[in-house]
Amino acid sequence: MRSALGYFGLSSAGDGHSERGAIAAPRNLPGVPAVASRLVLRGEVSGEGDFQILGKFEGEINVSGKVFVGEGAEVDANINAAAIQIGGVVRGNLSATTRVEILPSGVLTGTLKTGSFSAADGASVKGEIWVARSAPSRPASASAS
Repeated sequence: MRSALGYFGLSSAGDGHSERGAIAAPRNLPGVPAVASRLVLRGEVSGEGDFQILGKFEGEINVSGKVFVGEGAEVDANINAAAIQIGGVVRGNLSATTRVEILPSGVLTGTLKTGSFSAADGASVKGEIWVARSAPSRPASASAS
């Protein structure tokens, strides 16, 4: 299985999480499964952890971690993740529980739903943006009599 992942430019080693939880700039992130820069992949990616796209991807992405779209990458997909960072071109519906960040080279066309959003100078965003904080959790209280 590991050799098959390697053939497609994917890696299963490591989880790619940073200590501070910040989104790192999209590039070849060691240990984070990726669609390599000269590959085109169509289909569905789902699971736990992070995923990066450096080439072309079409389909669906549902991961529990972060999605990194590298500069020069092209994505036609619906993406559901904890956080999304875009340095390439993304067309589709995005949903991130924590944060979406569009870098200066990033282009987003589609609907976006997230808890926090930022777009750098030079970024292009075309579509609908919904930013809503998640409801604060209330501590369980004793029932009143």
